[in-house]
Amino acid sequence: MGLKPENVPQLTLNNGMKIPCIGLGTFGSDRVSAADVATAVGGAIRCGYRLIDCAACYGNEKEIGEVFHAAFEEGVVKREDMFIMTKVWNDMHRRVEESCDKSIADLQCDYLDILFIHWPFPNYHAPGCDVDSRNPDSKPFSVAEFMDTYRQIEALVRKGKVRAIGISNLTIPKLEQVVDKFEIKPVLCETELHPCFQQQELFDYLVAHEIQPVGFMPLGSPRRPERDIVATDIEDMKMPELVAIAKAHNVHPATICLKWAIQRGQLPIPFSVHNYEGNLECTVTEPLTDEEMATIATLERDNRLVKGQVFLWPGANDWHDLWDEDGFIVDCPDAK
Repeated sequence: MGLKPENVPQLTLNNGMKIPCIGLGTFGSDRVSAADVATAVGGAIRCGYRLIDCAACYGNEKEIGEVFHAAFEEGVVKREDMFIMTKVWNDMHRRVEESCDKSIADLQCDYLDILFIHWPFPNYHAPGCDVDSRNPDSKPFSVAEFMDTYRQIEALVRKGKVRAIGISNLTIPKLEQVVDKFEIKPVLCETELHPCFQQQELFDYLVAHEIQPVGFMPLGSPRRPERDIVATDIEDMKMPELVAIAKAHNVHPATICLKWAIQRGQLPIPFSVHNYEGNLECTVTEPLTDEEMATIATLERDNRLVKGQVFLWPGANDWHDLWDEDGFIVDCPDAK
């Protein structure tokens, strides 16, 4: 049962660290309980996963920590053979070490392999809020605020609490404001990537700067929270071209989404309660052909699924203001 971890292809990050080419996400949205997510993590470790992507705001780190502790105690895996990632939530940008210490304690993992800044601004929203919720204290992106948070993680790397740094949900205009300010270069950038939302320009930018792209929602997230679903969204796995390729390989379209991601060069982190074993094994089975990869490249539809409305600040127009679609940061007080 499962795949030997040493057989899972690896990527080399800009600091020399090796990381599996696929990981298990742990965002159960509003559809999966913390206990069920933790159970999936336990099963995934036993079938060969060594990369687990967590986040403080998912509300399940304590449960996952119990699973990690059991796996370490039972000798299923050694801590040093795991790659554990988590994220600083928006209400902790001024208290990064406190956030880090709590995640380490909750996850029972002694240190973090990667600590991400989950969103590039400290715009907090309550768990489970609806799509129309707004925090009156929310603010637009600030270079100084972001770099203050980043400097705190750099300090944690120097202390040995964190091995490396990740960034997430950034645009090219925002990256242009900070990329030359890092003292310790980020190794990963998490962003939404799937066949109908390929973000080729951002992908190329990250690769050019030796920052490994990590794709969340790699299947188009059909089980994302209800608040994030709108009528104009496209279901990637129902695209006829993708379905045809899946039939040719006699696999589910989800497998094709993951194969495409890995062959393209991004690191997908799908979450699954039941299908995680097949997701892992697809890393070593028949690859897609060049023609099939070219076909999937034509499926770009600018199909952003995580729009981020709840992070909008007073004075912002709508969710498009979060993503700098016109090539500049909307309402940034200290952009140069």
